[in-house]
Amino acid sequence: MKTKQISIGNILIGGGAPVSIQSMTNCDTRKPLLVLKQISELYDAGCQIVRIAVPDFKAIEALPEIIKKSPCPIIADIHFDYKLALASIEAGVAGIRINPGNIGNKDKVAQVANAAKCANIPLRVGANSGSLPKGLYENNVKLGMTETEAMADALVQAALEQCKILEACDFYNIKVSLKSSSVPATTMAYRKFSKISNYPLHLGVTEAGTLMRGTVKSSIGIGSLLIDGIGDTIRVSLTDTPVEEVKVARYILEATGLRTSFPDIISCPSCGRTEINLFSLVDETEKLVEKLKSEGRVFTIKKIAVMGCIVNGPGEAKDAELGIAGGKNTILLFKNGEKIGSFPEKEGFEMFKKELIEHSKL
Repeated sequence: MKTKQISIGNILIGGGAPVSIQSMTNCDTRKPLLVLKQISELYDAGCQIVRIAVPDFKAIEALPEIIKKSPCPIIADIHFDYKLALASIEAGVAGIRINPGNIGNKDKVAQVANAAKCANIPLRVGANSGSLPKGLYENNVKLGMTETEAMADALVQAALEQCKILEACDFYNIKVSLKSSSVPATTMAYRKFSKISNYPLHLGVTEAGTLMRGTVKSSIGIGSLLIDGIGDTIRVSLTDTPVEEVKVARYILEATGLRTSFPDIISCPSCGRTEINLFSLVDETEKLVEKLKSEGRVFTIKKIAVMGCIVNGPGEAKDAELGIAGGKNTILLFKNGEKIGSFPEKEGFEMFKKELIEHSKL
């Protein structure tokens, strides 16, 4: 189902707009220079929307400077205190992350909804497996559902309830998330919700874990939904630096075909035939490509190959416009499957790097 379109600052969300990457700062919001430094790093990595925690009014004081100098739209993350939400809206945030059910009575919710409506900013509501209404999941289990089904259904019910609270205030500028640390429960919940609502969806697997574990869980969870056409913004939750979240999110969008990677860098896993330091060559290639991109260069080739031996390259990488394959103390340089020549390892790699630079332009 095509979702309705909203906007967060200058970023269009839903309604066929490109899927956007979101992350969250993990430094003290009350220190604006520190926050702005991290936002700049996130932006340079490809982040488009940044959420920041607003735990108290000291953090509110820092918001105007952060909002004014940030290259990304800022979403305020609010819990429990509706006054913080009102103050954040007054400070000029582009959106609010809040659960209407935990900020108090209907009057308090109405005040937040009315303020957001006047400012023309969306509210992102959501359900999280760690903070579901009491008994909701347990009752589903008693009805005979599996644990996954019970959690997914509970997430959907909880999210719908949050939406109804805002709808009762005549507020519909809403984005929704339904997150669990369980990949099957998360994907099931999003699929169920997308069939009954057209609110734009913010995807993520919550508490996904460390860089390796979290990348795998997020790639499976977020990636499978995106392939099915579900999802409008994504956040990869990692127990790591926020910049790593953005990198993984970018790779997920590229792998699902939602963003074009120019150039795509392919490499083999290596095997007993490998006689060069393949890992370092791939790492150096990726760093050079990122550096050239950061300088504003645009590549004129779509695919680069860094292969461990002549079995994998250029044969298996013949669709790469430019590539290298390792031999014993040598590097084979090839273009479009055709061998250019074999060179000593250091010399061959320098020639390869020179070719990369020549195939990028300002």
